[in-house]
Amino acid sequence: MCGIAGAIGWIEEEINHAVNKMSLNIGHRGPDSHGFWCTGVEGFGAALAHRRLSIIDLTPAGHQPMVDAETGNVIVFNGEIYNYQEISRQLHSLGQPLHTASDTEVILAAYRQWGIDCIQYLRGMFAFVIFNPTNRQALFVRDRLGIKPLYWCEVRASIGCRVILFASEVRAILNTGLIPRQLSQSALSTFMWNGFVVGNQTIIKDIHLFPPGSLALIDAKNPEVLTKQYWKLPLPKNYVSNGTDQVRSELENVAKLHLISDVPVGVFLSGGIDSSAIASLVTKVNGADSIKTYNISFEESDFDESKYARQITEYLKTEHVELKLTQQDFVTCLPKALSSIDQPTFDAINTYVVSNLVREHGLKVAIAGTGGDELFGGYRTFVELPKLQKLARSMKHIPKPLIMYLSQIMCQLMVGGIGAVPPQTRWGKLGDALVSKGDLLQLYQTAYGIFSNDFYQQLFEPDTQSTKLGLPTEFFDSLETSAKNVSTLETISIFETSIFLTERLLRDTDAASMKVALEVRVPFLDHILIEQISKLAPNTRYQNPGSKGLLRELALSDINPSVFNRPKSGFVLPLDVLVSHYITKRSQCHI
Repeated sequence: MCGIAGAIGWIEEEINHAVNKMSLNIGHRGPDSHGFWCTGVEGFGAALAHRRLSIIDLTPAGHQPMVDAETGNVIVFNGEIYNYQEISRQLHSLGQPLHTASDTEVILAAYRQWGIDCIQYLRGMFAFVIFNPTNRQALFVRDRLGIKPLYWCEVRASIGCRVILFASEVRAILNTGLIPRQLSQSALSTFMWNGFVVGNQTIIKDIHLFPPGSLALIDAKNPEVLTKQYWKLPLPKNYVSNGTDQVRSELENVAKLHLISDVPVGVFLSGGIDSSAIASLVTKVNGADSIKTYNISFEESDFDESKYARQITEYLKTEHVELKLTQQDFVTCLPKALSSIDQPTFDAINTYVVSNLVREHGLKVAIAGTGGDELFGGYRTFVELPKLQKLARSMKHIPKPLIMYLSQIMCQLMVGGIGAVPPQTRWGKLGDALVSKGDLLQLYQTAYGIFSNDFYQQLFEPDTQSTKLGLPTEFFDSLETSAKNVSTLETISIFETSIFLTERLLRDTDAASMKVALEVRVPFLDHILIEQISKLAPNTRYQNPGSKGLLRELALSDINPSVFNRPKSGFVLPLDVLVSHYITKRSQCHI
């Protein structure tokens, strides 16, 4: 896990300086070592920089940028290839030499053997760039779910030639001074609707996000980023009758793969179903004695769920570490938590606080249960949206003004008073939901939207040419196409994975955890596992929507079910208390 930066195109002193500047700006991502490589002082080529967080092959042999001794190809790589040992054995059998024990060299050797098709062999989270000095072409690749980020922009060299800059963070590119600090109206429109930026356009107009599951071949003489998608979220079809056995086997397999490391690996354990399932799986495949579980507790008893985590560890017999977050801890780390946010979002502070505490405890790699809700139907949307869809369909022949009027009256009755209903409340968005005529994507975006559609348009002028309901138009249309001929619950899963997970959770997790140089692994998002899960019939996959019944059956059958019979909460900071304490402390400093 690291940070990468670089340039493809006309390389000159100013461009080299910009790449080194980007590298310095992402130094927090890789404090163990750093490196720089370029094709020369001036000419068409590449400049590549790397910041290393040593996880696999801790020796200097794993240093990057790494040059392939056989071809001269150069790579900068951020992420982990969990099946690199298996690929290494394949390459050896094909006569391909390997000189290190790193997964980085395995990528280079796989590219040497299979070309672009090497991507099909890789299981993991990754963003990498391979430059071929012979033909002066660069291969850009990002992992299938978008776990690891890759941002890029186009600038001009002094002689007018195009140059593609890339980096692991938006702020690194912005820090070069080569890109104007101008907001993207379309990105701002998505942020104001969702609370986070959606799509391949970042909040900065001229900086773009390389799409998940995509690759691009870029010629240094005429650099242009034309992406090709090599993997898509599998659409459910051809259900298999014995699929649960295959999913169980794959769950254990991914748990084993995600433990591969040359440094200790811990497990985030909140006491909920997802993190408990991960903890149970890794102890099953590796033994409880070798696993440490980590839980964050609070002084505020209403928010403290550490007792549930302790109950889980009593069953699993892991070495458990409980870290208490005090009000003073929060006061100390809040400025850094806010500075970890690479693009505007309302949900990076939680991840930073957890990451910071476990990193201070000495942990370098943590496994999280991210993805369980999206894949197994754990969110309330899997329960509530189907009901709301039926209601909206039943009202499709009623004129819109009448629906909005009736919704307003119903809202006033529900909130217990007469007058306007705040547009940011769920009842304030009821009218928007009911006029959807049961369109599931419109219902989903209405449910997750911060404001009602009317109030959203009163706040500012959204870019209606490039966005629909808070989503980029192309992104919106792609989701609508995916939802055709797919069951309601499967469609909700596609939306949750494509929007909430990929566009918010994974992006926030990367920025916040890497701010403190902590690698967070997410086994549920292994693409082979996702493909296996997609083969399950809906009534099998989403047993009792909202409860993740199948995941409990496959991974938690040895634990008393009563441990999980409580309302779903997730990891929630007592922000009202903590922020109040922070403001008080800051005020005292200025008295």
